[in-house]
Amino acid sequence: MSFFPAKDPIPGDAQSCAAVAHVVVPRTVDLGDFQVHRALPSAQSRMVGPFIFFDHFGPAVFSAGNGVDVRPHPHIGLATVTYLFDGEIVHRDSLGNAMPIHPGAVNWMTAGSGIVHSERTAAERRRGGEPLHGLQLWVALPAKDEETAAAFAHTAAKDIPELSENGMTLRVVAGAFHGLRSPVAALWETLFAEARLKAGTVLPLETAHEERAVYAIDGEIDIGGVAFGPDKLLVLRPGDRIAVRAMRDAHVIVVGGAAMDGPRHIWWNFVSSRQDRIEAAKADWQAGRFPLVPGDSTEFIPLPER
Repeated sequence: MSFFPAKDPIPGDAQSCAAVAHVVVPRTVDLGDFQVHRALPSAQSRMVGPFIFFDHFGPAVFSAGNGVDVRPHPHIGLATVTYLFDGEIVHRDSLGNAMPIHPGAVNWMTAGSGIVHSERTAAERRRGGEPLHGLQLWVALPAKDEETAAAFAHTAAKDIPELSENGMTLRVVAGAFHGLRSPVAALWETLFAEARLKAGTVLPLETAHEERAVYAIDGEIDIGGVAFGPDKLLVLRPGDRIAVRAMRDAHVIVVGGAAMDGPRHIWWNFVSSRQDRIEAAKADWQAGRFPLVPGDSTEFIPLPER
């Protein structure tokens, strides 16, 4: 098939584009200084590959004295993936890790049997004018690894493989794509890539990954002769070679991987293949049985009432 779609695309929805199974319009939450667009989980698509949670936050600029203040909170059964386009967030966790993340780097925290972490803006970056823009994604762990020991890995931006050619700059954050393989370790077949496309540039998506989705951070893209604007998660039909063409300069995220080994329960910050494990985690947090975060142990997020 040709990688060059029709020249005059029409505004997009899943019904008009044979290549797109679902168009997920994220729920948007206004947090004052910035907005969060949550695309997964959704009614249309619970997961894409191992990805069970997809948050796009910002772009934003904080006023003086303000910043990110996500108090210590627990996770089980998943890995959190933080990736910034602008700004800085300081990660601290109950293993004793304290790591600022900067644009292009990757913080990959495996919760496994349980971990607690916080995410904050450093005090010295609260003078006003501090930017923030990025993604936080969660990947479900394979059922056999849900109770693995908690771990944290930071990969510097310089270590993420990148290529620039024919109007495209491509970074492979996790998995393998277009001949590049990320050093970021994952427990399940996973794809996470970032592409910046000049107008007219085509990014081909082959069939190596069973499940795939595309999200435009900004710009406008065309798939199969249908145009899609930003802030929509386009869940692609499996088994087809697909071309993503930039109608104007575009910033695009591709996520996916192998279909997960069964459904997952998700409640608050807990993910598991077993509902009883979720209930146990709720009871453990309520009773204070999770570990504390060194250097950030005076506050915490209480268990939601529902």
